[in-house]
Amino acid sequence: MSNNIQLSYKEDLAILTFDREGSSANIFDRDTLDELSGHLDTIEAHSSLTGLMLRSAKEKIFIAGADISQFIQITDPQEVRDLARKGQETFARIGDLPFPSVAAIHGQALGGGCEIALACDYRLASPDKVTKIGLPEINLGILPAWGGSVRLPKLIGLPKALDIILAGKTVPAYPAWKRGMIDQLCPREHFERIARIWIGKGKARPKGDWKTSNALAKGLIASKVKPMLQKKTHGHYPAPFKALEVCLQAVSKPREAGFKLEQDALAELMQTDVCQNLVKIFFLQERAKKFKIDETEVPPVEKIAVIGAGVMGAGIAQWNATRGTSVILKDINAEQVNKGMASAGKILGAALKRRIFTKAEAQAAFDRITPATEDVSFKKVDLVIEAATENMDLKKKIFVGLDAQSGEDTLLATNTSALSISEIAETLSDPSRMIGIHYFNPVHKMQLVELVLGKQTSPTHAQRALSFIQKSGKLPVVVQDSPGFLVNRVLMPYLMEAGRMVEAGADVEKIDQCILNFGMPMGPLRLIDEVGIDVSHHVSNFFSSTFGERMPEVKGLQKLLEAGMLGRKSGKGFYLYSKDKKSSPRPNPDASSLIRTSGDKFTIDYETGVKESLVALMINEAAMCLEEGVVHAPEDVDFGMIFGTGFAPFRGGPMRYADTWGASNVVATLEHMEGVKISELLLTHAKDDTTFYPTKDAS
Repeated sequence: MSNNIQLSYKEDLAILTFDREGSSANIFDRDTLDELSGHLDTIEAHSSLTGLMLRSAKEKIFIAGADISQFIQITDPQEVRDLARKGQETFARIGDLPFPSVAAIHGQALGGGCEIALACDYRLASPDKVTKIGLPEINLGILPAWGGSVRLPKLIGLPKALDIILAGKTVPAYPAWKRGMIDQLCPREHFERIARIWIGKGKARPKGDWKTSNALAKGLIASKVKPMLQKKTHGHYPAPFKALEVCLQAVSKPREAGFKLEQDALAELMQTDVCQNLVKIFFLQERAKKFKIDETEVPPVEKIAVIGAGVMGAGIAQWNATRGTSVILKDINAEQVNKGMASAGKILGAALKRRIFTKAEAQAAFDRITPATEDVSFKKVDLVIEAATENMDLKKKIFVGLDAQSGEDTLLATNTSALSISEIAETLSDPSRMIGIHYFNPVHKMQLVELVLGKQTSPTHAQRALSFIQKSGKLPVVVQDSPGFLVNRVLMPYLMEAGRMVEAGADVEKIDQCILNFGMPMGPLRLIDEVGIDVSHHVSNFFSSTFGERMPEVKGLQKLLEAGMLGRKSGKGFYLYSKDKKSSPRPNPDASSLIRTSGDKFTIDYETGVKESLVALMINEAAMCLEEGVVHAPEDVDFGMIFGTGFAPFRGGPMRYADTWGASNVVATLEHMEGVKISELLLTHAKDDTTFYPTKDAS
């Protein structure tokens, strides 16, 4: 028997305290379910009890869900059904006790943690920021199958439950209470007293919303939700459709029938490649959170300075201030700094409206940002991040000044997206403390950060920067200094080729649509518009000058610039944009006719030739990054491209997709394209019929 749950008594109240040994989190595995079942045997035999309270001893976790690493190893569908049944039946015993049960939630109650709380008669939650409740199983390609798909719709009604389940939402305590998932908010120190009050009310009455669970209402809900799911997923993700089906059926069926629907759906979904790939992405996230460059103990980064108060600088300052870090935001004049402070305040204001922060938390974060225009000393600053314009001469000039203004242990970082870290480091008296910390725009939404190691960067300084990124809540990918690093380098051949296809007469909307059908969140030409045609033109020229004929520039971008077509920011680029944010962009015929260089009809098939060509270019460049040691493992490529560009998660990333497609097929596609240099590593895999991942992992 494991020792992850303690059973204690206070007079007539039984208390189950979840406190997993040797871990900061509580999770469910087979042993913990068995242990819970054993405690329930004891509780059921105790005739003098009047109530049961569930709580956690952890500071930030109630119960984080199931042990994914254990459960994903199951391959037999019947074993999956048995595991679902085990969780369902164990949790059901709590709700079936002859006396009331109360879940006292402080910290994250996710997946199985939410489902055990739903099995109780009542739910209390602390209003603390760490308290969040949700059923995120959809994000792993499965569905809540320990009673969540059955109980939540009956508790709060189908529409609100589907909003949580189909989006895999994690909801803070206050919104959860407003939605009816929580019965009362109260400080954790009052849990026992408030639990006794709810226990005094007796067993909870079965809930159900007949207005949304009758046949007519369910039909209307299905007719509205299914098209929305299709538009959002393009049919690539089966789990939301299966979860919708289960919830619609189970809401009007007896509990046990609903449980059977969950079991069958889980068994079906866990066999899909989509589920397997999404689970692997989950483990890549966990890997990024724990990855180390050096085992040396490093001092924490507590105070930073950001040089440059533009969009990126303000975003970097805002993000880190909300994580408790003191920030100096510096620029050359008061006007620029004021704009940066206003930008940070706007982001905080939007987060306040979405209840991500309380008013006090948002104000405290804003107060941690100190604006500066005059020269200041950075001797006591742990890290300085430069976020100025992408110009090497300018950056070198800035770092000459920073070298003199900072302390000998101050980390110096640049937020460049492509320029050489090693070259900038040559301006410093101690180049070992120079590093690249490349945030993606918008900073408050993009999880990925590229941590770029220059040739001179010391492992200890690199580890300190890595720990800073991890503790700030970002997901780092460690890359070596190379033009474009990882994400932009892999992405650019794909974007540039899409532009050249338009020059050759291809239809803008059809190119983007075939890439949407592949599973990317946005087509390449729409992405160029979003980034800005001016920025894309600059980056295109940089890559063209760096890699030569292998990455020829898209000359048509210059023509668009001269015509004042900058993309979304100017209202027109490859698409036309309305001021009405609800309106969808429309293809801009003037852009296509302006840059078209060939009068011949574009003859390549979109759904095969165009799509395969563009994806093959990404795979080829990613293979070159591996070949050159820009990153050291296919996991780094897949992680970086999924979280940096949204590369179709259900496909597992470029390297995993290459293994699925077959290296020989990728090479054959590239061989039909003009001027493409094929990666030697890719050619070797094609010749030897091998894969980037070990064969057993590539399946």
